[in-house]
Amino acid sequence: MTPGIRPLVVGNWKMHLTASEAVVTVRSLLPRLGSPIDREVAVAPAFTALAAVGALLKGSAIQLAAQDLFWEDEGPYTGEVSGVMLQDAGVAYVLVAHSERRRHLEETDRMAGLKTKAALRCGLKPILCVGEDEAERAAGRAESVVRAQVMLGLETLEPQEAPRIQVAYEPVWAIGTGRAATAPQAAEMHALIRHELKNLFRNAAAGVRVLYGGSVTPDNIDELMRSPGVDGVLVGGASLRAVEFARIADFRAAT
Repeated sequence: MTPGIRPLVVGNWKMHLTASEAVVTVRSLLPRLGSPIDREVAVAPAFTALAAVGALLKGSAIQLAAQDLFWEDEGPYTGEVSGVMLQDAGVAYVLVAHSERRRHLEETDRMAGLKTKAALRCGLKPILCVGEDEAERAAGRAESVVRAQVMLGLETLEPQEAPRIQVAYEPVWAIGTGRAATAPQAAEMHALIRHELKNLFRNAAAGVRVLYGGSVTPDNIDELMRSPGVDGVLVGGASLRAVEFARIADFRAAT
């Protein structure tokens, strides 16, 4: 972990759990998570479950996150949800340009930049997702791909906005495959991201959290969180199971 940074654990439920199912999951999760003070924990349900989950999280130490937002605050954008709406619903964090949206919906780095700016404008804390796919890694392009995603996603922001930003490194080849990056691989890419953040924000870059995402499980969480520069995790499938996610949130980074 980066010294002086409070780690963040985010559960991304993706397109799973109806509102009623999400309520059952949160009711099982809350007593297991307790009230952590040395780390932050958030869950990102589907849009239809935000209200129900948000009501249950009120008064708890667990924060509400959303999986996406549009880059305009209002207007004729059928099917989209704005940062203003999310902030009004009690959302604190929002994912931006998750690899599944980049892949399936062709979201670009330009769109990622607009969404990150919109999140900050609306009082939300964006989690910009970056990462290379298997072909890009095999071709030796992992570093250049991630560097470009970071720069293009954040280049319009000011240094004073840096402490509200999170960057999640999620190697596409590790998402949902059970093949998490090794601790050295994660540390190497996190160091690259930190270097690019310093180019963008200078000293203010020290306040940006860099998370890891991609097949995070109770079995590998402790090793991942011991990796230099890993300031938290973005958890997919394991976050749908209360016992597993609670164990991940209760990571033990001390050696």
